[in-house]
Amino acid sequence: MTNGPSRRFVLLLTLLLSSFVLHSSSFAQQGLKLQLVSEQSAIVPGQPFTVGLWLEHDRGYHTYWRFPGIVGVPTQMKWQLPRGWKAGELIYPEPERTLMFKIKAQGFDRDVMLRTEITPPANLKVGESVTLTGTASWMACGNSCHPGSMDLSLTLPVAATAELNTKWHKLLDAERARVEQRSDAWTSSASEKGDVITLVMKPVTSEARVSKSQREADKIIVFTEDGWFDTDKPQTVLRHADGSMTVTLIKADAYLGDQPPKTLRVILRNEEGWLSGGKLRCLQMAPRIQRGG
Repeated sequence: MTNGPSRRFVLLLTLLLSSFVLHSSSFAQQGLKLQLVSEQSAIVPGQPFTVGLWLEHDRGYHTYWRFPGIVGVPTQMKWQLPRGWKAGELIYPEPERTLMFKIKAQGFDRDVMLRTEITPPANLKVGESVTLTGTASWMACGNSCHPGSMDLSLTLPVAATAELNTKWHKLLDAERARVEQRSDAWTSSASEKGDVITLVMKPVTSEARVSKSQREADKIIVFTEDGWFDTDKPQTVLRHADGSMTVTLIKADAYLGDQPPKTLRVILRNEEGWLSGGKLRCLQMAPRIQRGG
């Protein structure tokens, strides 16, 4: 499962796609519009601020989450910042199910805001302006797939204080609210036998919101953070009378990790919410995988 010709083929394909994405501009922006935006009106010396990568999809196109599943290439941002500046990781909102042709993948059909925290040096001079540059890379898929890359820039003044940009702050705050989280209201365990992975979830506090019917449970989508299970294979969620649930997943034919993972890294999306009041739409879990025996 973790080595052999299948794994090597997938790894080679991924590397080729990634290389093409980083260097090709032939399909730049096909199916997609990109823009760098700032949550603040100005840069305050030494004060971190948020920069967003705003993706607007043409009708029928989608891009991919930080781990796309068994197909696709994630949107990425490589910064070329001035000396003394620091950029954090690119943060994605919760994943959504999308289709690459008929294959189930993890991405975004909707317009989406990715974000990064930028920390400027403290010795900037008020009154100057700074241009931040970086290269965005992506794959936009509709009836066909178009990897591309583009150099983007954002120029901001340096000031003693800064105000929030109302438009971008609103969008960024909406994306912050769409973030997967762990919760002490639920506990989980995972086991593996052959190609089948079984996840058992149990509510442990009164804050946990239990699915009211099997029909509701059938709508839950399970996302992988590392590719250990196949995003395109059937997923079953069985609801029990005590509020617990048993989730069955199928291992992927190829895994790019060096060794099988010790934990099952999953995100479970329930449109009705996992906590009381319908809060927490995407629940993140990572139970240790029990093998053998």
